Amino acid sequence: MAISVWEKETYYAPKDVVIVGCGFVGLWTAYELIHKYPKLKITILEKGTIPSGASTRNAGFSCFGSVSELMFDVELMGEATMLETVKMRYQGLQRIQAVFDKKVMDYEGNGGYELIEKNGSYPIERLNDDIAYLNKILAPVLGIGNKKSSAPIYKDVSNKISQFGFQQIQALAYSPYEGQLHSAKLVIALQQAVQAKGVQILFNTEVKKFKSHSGGVSIQTNLEGDLETKQIVICTNGFAKTLLPKLDVVPARGQVFVTAPIPDFRLKGTFHFDEGYYYFRNVGDRLLLGGARNKAFAAEKTTSLETTKLIQDTLEQFMMKRILPKGSKKPKIEMRWSGVMAMGKEKKPIIQEVQPNVYCAVRMNGMGVAIAPIVAQKAVKLMRG
Repeated sequence: MAISVWEKETYYAPKDVVIVGCGFVGLWTAYELIHKYPKLKITILEKGTIPSGASTRNAGFSCFGSVSELMFDVELMGEATMLETVKMRYQGLQRIQAVFDKKVMDYEGNGGYELIEKNGSYPIERLNDDIAYLNKILAPVLGIGNKKSSAPIYKDVSNKISQFGFQQIQALAYSPYEGQLHSAKLVIALQQAVQAKGVQILFNTEVKKFKSHSGGVSIQTNLEGDLETKQIVICTNGFAKTLLPKLDVVPARGQVFVTAPIPDFRLKGTFHFDEGYYYFRNVGDRLLLGGARNKAFAAEKTTSLETTKLIQDTLEQFMMKRILPKGSKKPKIEMRWSGVMAMGKEKKPIIQEVQPNVYCAVRMNGMGVAIAPIVAQKAVKLMRG
Protein backbone atom coordinates (compact mmCIF):
# COMPACT_ATOMS: atom_id res chain seq x y z
CA MET A 1 0.00 0.00 0.00
CA ALA A 2 1.33 3.45 -0.93
CA ILE A 3 1.24 6.17 1.73
CA SER A 4 0.30 9.81 1.29
CA VAL A 5 2.44 12.88 1.90
CA TRP A 6 0.34 13.62 4.99
CA GLU A 7 0.93 10.16 6.41
CA LYS A 8 4.64 10.35 5.65
CA GLU A 9 4.92 13.62 7.60
CA THR A 10 2.98 12.31 10.62
CA TYR A 11 2.47 8.59 11.18
CA TYR A 12 5.61 7.60 9.31
CA ALA A 13 7.81 10.58 10.18
CA PRO A 14 11.20 9.80 11.81
CA LYS A 15 10.89 8.59 15.40
CA ASP A 16 13.05 8.55 18.49
CA VAL A 17 12.05 5.00 19.39
CA VAL A 18 10.17 2.30 17.50
CA ILE A 19 8.93 -0.68 19.51
CA VAL A 20 8.08 -3.84 17.60
CA GLY A 21 5.25 -5.74 19.27
CA CYS A 22 2.16 -4.41 21.05
CA GLY A 23 1.94 -7.09 23.71
CA PHE A 24 2.76 -6.71 27.39
CA VAL A 25 6.51 -6.18 27.00
CA GLY A 26 6.15 -3.69 24.15
CA LEU A 27 3.44 -1.72 25.92
CA TRP A 28 5.25 -1.65 29.28
CA THR A 29 8.44 -0.54 27.49
CA ALA A 30 6.52 2.32 25.91
CA TYR A 31 4.97 3.14 29.29
CA GLU A 32 8.32 3.30 31.07
CA LEU A 33 9.99 5.25 28.26
CA ILE A 34 7.32 7.92 27.90
CA HIS A 35 7.17 8.49 31.65
CA LYS A 36 10.96 8.76 31.90
CA TYR A 37 11.38 10.80 28.71
CA PRO A 38 8.05 12.59 28.02
CA LYS A 39 9.29 14.34 24.86
CA LEU A 40 10.26 11.19 22.98
CA LYS A 41 8.46 10.39 19.73
CA ILE A 42 7.55 6.74 20.19
CA THR A 43 5.71 4.41 17.82
CA ILE A 44 4.69 0.80 18.44
CA LEU A 45 4.40 -1.42 15.37
CA GLU A 46 2.08 -4.43 15.57
CA LYS A 47 1.67 -6.82 12.66
CA GLY A 48 -1.80 -7.94 13.71
CA THR A 49 -5.15 -6.21 14.05
CA ILE A 50 -4.67 -6.80 17.78
CA PRO A 51 -1.59 -8.14 19.63
CA SER A 52 -1.00 -11.49 17.98
CA GLY A 53 1.28 -13.47 20.30
CA ALA A 54 0.42 -14.55 23.83
CA SER A 55 -0.53 -11.36 25.69
CA THR A 56 -4.24 -11.55 24.85
CA ARG A 57 -4.25 -15.32 24.24
CA ASN A 58 -2.95 -16.63 27.56
CA ALA A 59 -4.77 -18.13 30.54
CA GLY A 60 -5.00 -14.89 32.53
CA PHE A 61 -2.66 -15.94 35.34
CA SER A 62 -0.55 -13.46 37.30
CA CYS A 63 1.93 -16.25 37.99
CA PHE A 64 4.09 -16.27 41.10
CA GLY A 65 5.42 -19.81 40.74
CA SER A 66 4.53 -23.21 42.21
CA VAL A 67 6.63 -25.29 44.61
CA SER A 68 7.64 -28.02 42.15
CA GLU A 69 8.35 -25.46 39.41
CA LEU A 70 10.68 -23.45 41.61
CA MET A 71 12.44 -26.54 42.93
CA PHE A 72 12.96 -27.70 39.34
CA ASP A 73 14.32 -24.23 38.52
CA VAL A 74 16.85 -24.54 41.37
CA GLU A 75 18.09 -27.79 39.86
CA LEU A 76 18.09 -26.36 36.33
CA MET A 77 19.71 -22.96 36.83
CA GLY A 78 20.72 -22.64 40.48
CA GLU A 79 19.21 -21.00 43.51
CA ALA A 80 20.40 -17.45 42.72
CA THR A 81 18.82 -17.37 39.26
CA MET A 82 15.59 -18.88 40.56
CA LEU A 83 15.41 -16.18 43.21
CA GLU A 84 16.05 -13.51 40.59
CA THR A 85 13.17 -14.67 38.37
CA VAL A 86 10.74 -14.98 41.30
CA LYS A 87 11.71 -11.50 42.46
CA MET A 88 10.94 -10.17 38.96
CA ARG A 89 7.54 -11.85 39.05
CA TYR A 90 6.70 -10.46 42.48
CA GLN A 91 7.89 -6.93 41.68
CA GLY A 92 6.09 -7.04 38.32
CA LEU A 93 2.80 -8.02 39.93
CA GLN A 94 3.23 -5.21 42.47
CA ARG A 95 3.95 -2.77 39.64
CA ILE A 96 0.83 -3.76 37.70
CA GLN A 97 -1.37 -3.20 40.73
CA ALA A 98 0.33 0.11 41.50
CA VAL A 99 -0.37 1.47 38.01
CA PHE A 100 -3.86 0.09 37.39
CA ASP A 101 -6.90 -0.35 39.60
CA LYS A 102 -7.81 -4.01 40.06
CA LYS A 103 -11.26 -3.41 38.57
CA VAL A 104 -9.72 -2.27 35.28
CA MET A 105 -8.25 -5.74 34.64
CA ASP A 106 -10.68 -7.87 36.68
CA TYR A 107 -7.86 -8.76 39.06
CA GLU A 108 -8.70 -11.28 41.76
CA GLY A 109 -6.17 -12.27 44.41
CA ASN A 110 -7.56 -15.70 45.17
CA GLY A 111 -4.15 -17.31 45.42
CA GLY A 112 -2.57 -20.16 43.52
CA TYR A 113 -2.65 -23.90 44.20
CA GLU A 114 -0.47 -26.77 43.05
CA LEU A 115 -1.92 -30.25 42.69
CA ILE A 116 0.51 -33.07 43.46
CA GLU A 117 0.01 -36.76 42.74
CA LYS A 118 1.71 -39.74 44.30
CA ASN A 119 4.45 -41.31 42.12
CA GLY A 120 4.41 -38.30 39.81
CA SER A 121 7.35 -36.28 38.49
CA TYR A 122 7.62 -34.42 41.81
CA PRO A 123 8.45 -36.51 44.92
CA ILE A 124 5.47 -35.88 47.16
CA GLU A 125 7.42 -36.78 50.30
CA ARG A 126 9.59 -33.67 49.75
CA LEU A 127 6.71 -31.22 49.88
CA ASN A 128 6.92 -30.01 53.48
CA ASP A 129 10.72 -29.73 53.40
CA ASP A 130 10.60 -27.85 50.09
CA ILE A 131 7.92 -25.48 51.40
CA ALA A 132 10.08 -24.71 54.44
CA TYR A 133 13.13 -24.18 52.22
CA LEU A 134 11.34 -21.85 49.78
CA ASN A 135 9.68 -19.86 52.56
CA LYS A 136 13.07 -19.34 54.18
CA ILE A 137 15.02 -18.22 51.10
CA LEU A 138 12.26 -16.25 49.34
CA ALA A 139 11.07 -14.09 52.25
CA PRO A 140 14.20 -11.88 52.57
CA VAL A 141 14.61 -11.56 48.79
CA LEU A 142 11.02 -10.44 48.31
CA GLY A 143 10.85 -8.41 51.51
CA ILE A 144 7.80 -10.27 52.75
CA GLY A 145 7.15 -12.54 55.68
CA ASN A 146 8.98 -10.27 58.15
CA LYS A 147 5.83 -9.19 59.96
CA LYS A 148 3.74 -11.42 62.19
CA SER A 149 0.71 -10.60 60.05
CA SER A 150 2.38 -11.76 56.84
CA ALA A 151 1.03 -14.97 55.35
CA PRO A 152 3.55 -17.70 54.57
CA ILE A 153 4.67 -17.74 50.93
CA TYR A 154 3.70 -21.40 50.60
CA LYS A 155 1.77 -23.79 52.79
CA ASP A 156 0.40 -27.32 52.64
CA VAL A 157 -3.40 -27.25 52.28
CA SER A 158 -3.95 -30.90 51.39
CA ASN A 159 -7.00 -30.87 53.66
CA LYS A 160 -8.82 -28.91 50.90
CA ILE A 161 -8.53 -31.63 48.24
CA SER A 162 -11.95 -33.12 49.01
CA GLN A 163 -13.47 -29.63 49.14
CA PHE A 164 -12.41 -29.04 45.53
CA GLY A 165 -13.34 -32.55 44.44
CA PHE A 166 -10.04 -33.37 42.73
CA GLN A 167 -9.36 -36.97 41.73
CA GLN A 168 -6.11 -38.92 42.30
CA ILE A 169 -4.47 -35.94 44.00
CA GLN A 170 -2.66 -36.63 47.26
CA ALA A 171 -1.27 -33.18 48.17
CA LEU A 172 -2.11 -29.53 47.61
CA ALA A 173 0.20 -26.54 48.11
CA TYR A 174 -1.02 -22.94 48.25
CA SER A 175 0.44 -19.44 47.84
CA PRO A 176 -1.56 -16.26 48.49
CA TYR A 177 0.74 -14.25 46.22
CA GLU A 178 -0.72 -15.45 42.92
CA GLY A 179 -3.81 -14.02 41.27
CA GLN A 180 -5.86 -13.99 38.10
CA LEU A 181 -6.82 -11.23 35.69
CA HIS A 182 -8.38 -10.40 32.34
CA SER A 183 -5.29 -10.13 30.18
CA ALA A 184 -6.95 -8.39 27.23
CA LYS A 185 -8.42 -5.71 29.51
CA LEU A 186 -4.92 -5.09 30.90
CA VAL A 187 -3.54 -4.78 27.35
CA ILE A 188 -6.26 -2.26 26.46
CA ALA A 189 -5.57 -0.29 29.65
CA LEU A 190 -1.88 -0.13 28.75
CA GLN A 191 -2.68 0.95 25.20
CA GLN A 192 -4.90 3.75 26.44
CA ALA A 193 -2.31 4.84 29.02
CA VAL A 194 0.53 5.18 26.52
CA GLN A 195 -1.62 6.73 23.80
CA ALA A 196 -2.77 9.35 26.30
CA LYS A 197 0.91 10.33 26.62
CA GLY A 198 1.37 10.62 22.86
CA VAL A 199 2.66 7.16 21.97
CA GLN A 200 1.51 6.12 18.52
CA ILE A 201 0.38 2.54 17.77
CA LEU A 202 0.26 1.28 14.18
CA PHE A 203 -1.58 -2.01 13.75
CA ASN A 204 -1.38 -4.23 10.66
CA THR A 205 2.19 -3.02 10.19
CA GLU A 206 4.65 -5.90 9.89
CA VAL A 207 8.38 -5.36 10.15
CA LYS A 208 10.09 -7.26 7.34
CA LYS A 209 13.67 -6.31 8.21
CA PHE A 210 15.75 -3.48 9.63
CA LYS A 211 19.24 -2.08 9.18
CA SER A 212 21.32 -0.33 11.81
CA HIS A 213 23.37 2.68 10.63
CA SER A 214 25.26 5.58 12.14
CA GLY A 215 22.17 7.75 12.45
CA GLY A 216 19.86 5.08 13.85
CA VAL A 217 17.83 2.31 12.23
CA SER A 218 15.96 1.98 8.92
CA ILE A 219 12.90 -0.26 9.13
CA GLN A 220 11.25 -1.95 6.16
CA THR A 221 7.59 -2.82 6.69
CA ASN A 222 4.73 -4.08 4.53
CA LEU A 223 4.18 -0.44 3.48
CA GLU A 224 6.09 1.55 0.90
CA GLY A 225 9.22 3.36 2.06
CA ASP A 226 11.38 2.84 5.10
CA LEU A 227 10.57 4.11 8.56
CA GLU A 228 13.48 5.84 10.28
CA THR A 229 14.13 5.77 14.02
CA LYS A 230 16.99 6.54 16.37
CA GLN A 231 16.44 3.32 18.32
CA ILE A 232 14.39 0.17 17.92
CA VAL A 233 13.28 -2.36 20.55
CA ILE A 234 12.20 -5.84 19.49
CA CYS A 235 9.50 -7.12 21.87
CA THR A 236 7.97 -9.92 19.83
CA ASN A 237 8.79 -12.73 22.28
CA GLY A 238 7.95 -16.08 20.62
CA PHE A 239 8.27 -14.55 17.15
CA ALA A 240 11.64 -12.89 17.85
CA LYS A 241 13.74 -15.21 15.68
CA THR A 242 12.01 -13.85 12.58
CA LEU A 243 13.91 -10.58 13.09
CA LEU A 244 16.78 -11.80 15.28
CA PRO A 245 17.56 -15.35 14.06
CA LYS A 246 20.67 -15.81 16.25
CA LEU A 247 18.82 -15.44 19.54
CA ASP A 248 18.21 -18.46 21.78
CA VAL A 249 14.44 -18.18 21.51
CA VAL A 250 12.24 -21.22 20.91
CA PRO A 251 8.51 -20.68 20.27
CA ALA A 252 6.23 -22.68 22.55
CA ARG A 253 2.55 -22.95 21.76
CA GLY A 254 0.15 -23.04 24.68
CA GLN A 255 -3.29 -24.48 23.95
CA VAL A 256 -6.34 -23.57 26.02
CA PHE A 257 -10.06 -24.17 26.21
CA VAL A 258 -12.99 -22.76 28.18
CA THR A 259 -16.09 -24.73 29.10
CA ALA A 260 -19.71 -23.72 29.31
CA PRO A 261 -20.93 -22.82 32.82
CA ILE A 262 -20.64 -25.80 35.17
CA PRO A 263 -23.39 -26.31 37.79
CA ASP A 264 -22.13 -26.13 41.39
CA PHE A 265 -18.61 -25.27 40.20
CA ARG A 266 -16.27 -25.41 43.20
CA LEU A 267 -13.06 -23.83 41.93
CA LYS A 268 -11.93 -20.29 42.62
CA GLY A 269 -8.32 -19.30 42.01
CA THR A 270 -5.46 -20.50 39.84
CA PHE A 271 -4.21 -24.08 39.80
CA HIS A 272 -1.06 -25.82 38.54
CA PHE A 273 -0.09 -29.45 37.97
CA ASP A 274 3.06 -31.24 36.80
CA GLU A 275 5.54 -28.36 37.25
CA GLY A 276 3.06 -25.99 35.63
CA TYR A 277 2.65 -27.91 32.37
CA TYR A 278 -1.08 -28.04 33.17
CA TYR A 279 -2.83 -24.93 34.45
CA PHE A 280 -6.44 -24.07 35.08
CA ARG A 281 -8.66 -21.48 36.75
CA ASN A 282 -12.23 -20.40 37.05
CA VAL A 283 -13.72 -17.79 34.73
CA GLY A 284 -16.84 -17.13 36.73
CA ASP A 285 -18.51 -20.55 36.85
CA ARG A 286 -16.64 -21.83 33.79
CA LEU A 287 -13.39 -23.80 33.70
CA LEU A 288 -10.39 -22.49 31.73
CA LEU A 289 -7.78 -25.21 31.21
CA GLY A 290 -4.54 -25.09 29.26
CA GLY A 291 -1.17 -26.74 28.79
CA ALA A 292 -0.15 -30.36 28.08
CA ARG A 293 2.69 -29.03 25.93
CA ASN A 294 4.93 -31.74 27.40
CA LYS A 295 2.74 -34.30 25.63
CA ALA A 296 4.26 -33.22 22.29
CA PHE A 297 7.26 -30.95 22.87
CA ALA A 298 8.54 -31.03 19.29
CA ALA A 299 5.17 -30.35 17.68
CA GLU A 300 4.44 -27.47 20.07
CA LYS A 301 7.65 -25.61 19.18
CA THR A 302 5.72 -23.62 16.61
CA THR A 303 4.35 -20.14 15.94
CA SER A 304 1.13 -21.61 14.52
CA LEU A 305 -1.97 -20.51 16.39
CA GLU A 306 -3.94 -23.64 15.51
CA THR A 307 -5.14 -26.13 18.12
CA THR A 308 -4.48 -29.85 17.79
CA LYS A 309 -6.58 -32.92 18.55
CA LEU A 310 -3.82 -34.57 20.60
CA ILE A 311 -3.41 -31.69 23.04
CA GLN A 312 -7.09 -30.82 23.23
CA ASP A 313 -8.04 -34.46 23.89
CA THR A 314 -5.34 -34.68 26.56
CA LEU A 315 -6.71 -31.59 28.27
CA GLU A 316 -10.26 -32.95 28.18
CA GLN A 317 -9.10 -36.22 29.72
CA PHE A 318 -7.23 -34.33 32.44
CA MET A 319 -10.37 -32.32 33.18
CA MET A 320 -12.49 -35.44 33.67
CA LYS A 321 -9.89 -37.63 35.45
CA ARG A 322 -8.34 -35.04 37.77
CA ILE A 323 -10.20 -31.74 38.06
CA LEU A 324 -13.94 -32.39 38.12
CA PRO A 325 -15.41 -34.57 40.88
CA LYS A 326 -15.83 -38.25 40.03
CA GLY A 327 -19.07 -38.92 38.21
CA SER A 328 -19.36 -35.37 36.82
CA LYS A 329 -21.06 -34.86 33.49
CA LYS A 330 -18.64 -33.71 30.82
CA PRO A 331 -19.25 -29.99 30.19
CA LYS A 332 -19.50 -28.50 26.73
CA ILE A 333 -16.33 -26.84 25.46
CA GLU A 334 -17.31 -23.33 24.32
CA MET A 335 -13.99 -22.01 23.02
CA ARG A 336 -10.56 -23.36 22.04
CA TRP A 337 -7.49 -21.30 21.16
CA SER A 338 -3.72 -21.09 21.47
CA GLY A 339 -1.01 -18.50 22.08
CA VAL A 340 2.73 -18.53 21.44
CA MET A 341 5.19 -18.18 24.29
CA ALA A 342 9.01 -18.12 24.10
CA MET A 343 11.43 -20.46 25.85
CA GLY A 344 15.19 -21.02 25.73
CA LYS A 345 18.09 -22.88 27.27
CA GLU A 346 17.96 -20.48 30.22
CA LYS A 347 14.77 -19.56 32.03
CA LYS A 348 15.60 -15.86 31.94
CA PRO A 349 14.46 -13.11 29.59
CA ILE A 350 16.91 -11.76 27.01
CA ILE A 351 17.33 -8.00 27.53
CA GLN A 352 20.25 -6.60 25.57
CA GLU A 353 21.56 -4.38 22.80
CA VAL A 354 22.03 -6.78 19.90
CA GLN A 355 23.32 -4.22 17.40
CA PRO A 356 24.04 -0.49 17.61
CA ASN A 357 20.70 1.18 18.44
CA VAL A 358 18.90 -2.18 18.28
CA TYR A 359 17.60 -3.67 21.53
CA CYS A 360 15.52 -6.68 22.41
CA ALA A 361 13.36 -7.71 25.36
CA VAL A 362 12.16 -11.23 24.61
CA ARG A 363 11.94 -14.83 25.90
CA MET A 364 9.50 -14.45 28.78
CA ASN A 365 9.36 -18.22 29.45
CA GLY A 366 5.63 -18.15 30.10
CA MET A 367 5.98 -15.45 32.77
CA GLY A 368 5.16 -12.45 30.57
CA VAL A 369 2.14 -11.13 32.44
CA ALA A 370 4.09 -10.90 35.69
CA ILE A 371 7.60 -9.94 34.60
CA ALA A 372 6.87 -7.61 31.66
CA PRO A 373 6.90 -4.39 33.78
CA ILE A 374 10.32 -5.24 35.22
CA VAL A 375 11.72 -6.43 31.89
CA ALA A 376 10.61 -3.10 30.42
CA GLN A 377 12.38 -1.15 33.16
CA LYS A 378 15.59 -3.08 32.54
CA ALA A 379 15.35 -2.50 28.79
CA VAL A 380 14.83 1.24 29.24
CA LYS A 381 17.95 1.45 31.41
CA LEU A 382 20.01 0.09 28.51
CA MET A 383 18.71 2.65 26.05
CA ARG A 384 19.80 6.19 25.35
CA GLY A 385 17.20 8.81 26.23
